[in-house]
Amino acid sequence: MSSFITGVDQRTSLAGMNRMELLLFTIRGSQLFGINVFKVREVIRTPPISQVPKSDSRVVGVSDIRGLTMPMIDLAKALDLEPIDPENYQNSLTIVTEFNSSIQGFLVEDVDRIVHLRWEDILPPPPTLQGVNYLTGITRAQEQIVEIVDVEKVLVEVSGISNDVSEELISQNKVNAQGENFFVVAADDSVVARAQLKGVFENLGLKYKILNNGKEALDFLTKLADELGDNQNLDDKVLMVISDIEMPVMDGYTLTTSIRKDDRLKTLFVVLNSSLSGGFNDSLTEKVGANVFISKWHADELAETIIGQIKKHQA
Repeated sequence: MSSFITGVDQRTSLAGMNRMELLLFTIRGSQLFGINVFKVREVIRTPPISQVPKSDSRVVGVSDIRGLTMPMIDLAKALDLEPIDPENYQNSLTIVTEFNSSIQGFLVEDVDRIVHLRWEDILPPPPTLQGVNYLTGITRAQEQIVEIVDVEKVLVEVSGISNDVSEELISQNKVNAQGENFFVVAADDSVVARAQLKGVFENLGLKYKILNNGKEALDFLTKLADELGDNQNLDDKVLMVISDIEMPVMDGYTLTTSIRKDDRLKTLFVVLNSSLSGGFNDSLTEKVGANVFISKWHADELAETIIGQIKKHQA
């Protein structure tokens, strides 16, 4: 199964074209779930698992894969479904993922295939379910509904990653009172990520607008530019745009490309903020015209970037 996914870096040609590849799998039963191939290193038969005392119940233990020790997460249990029986671990598969600057394995029942999709074919969950579920999107494949799992939310919950900006950083950079005049626009489809962004902005005393995907962010910026007209430069109103990369309807690469093509928006400072790992991020950030790439869950690094822009404007 390790050969199931090969040459992920070669798939980067899809980025910036609002297209992606989705690995389909089942957790329990016939319902199809999906995860972006960019997050996947390989798919393997589940190796022997060693239990870890007092760990989160969703972390069933750790495994040694070619000298690499990584946590093993029962994805069914994480999603409040019937967990895999430990006696059946050897019959299950493990999706080895790399994101949020870490490597972890998710136990699943079976892997189906990889499908090519457009981000506009992926819809956000219904508004009534946003914030109370583990889905970032819904699409169709093989005449079935596919639910795209918010694996970032799962990982944050089991690892206890902090979303807060350090008090030391805030105390060393007195921007609260000055930051009130600065406005930040952000886009992210993850509930957990939006909560982190909100915390960073409020810690710095910024005004902000957080949207659920790139299309909503682009529409908001375009409308704002229309309202300002020729009377005010948008750069004077918007300190920066912070965008996730993976989002339904319109991804962050396409959002950035669209911003650079609009004469009223093209000078905006754009930060791509993603859990995706890999050396291709820097090259793609440059390719689509973003100013900087920052890995998700690094609240201090994001705050430092914002503070740097505030100081630049003040200077």
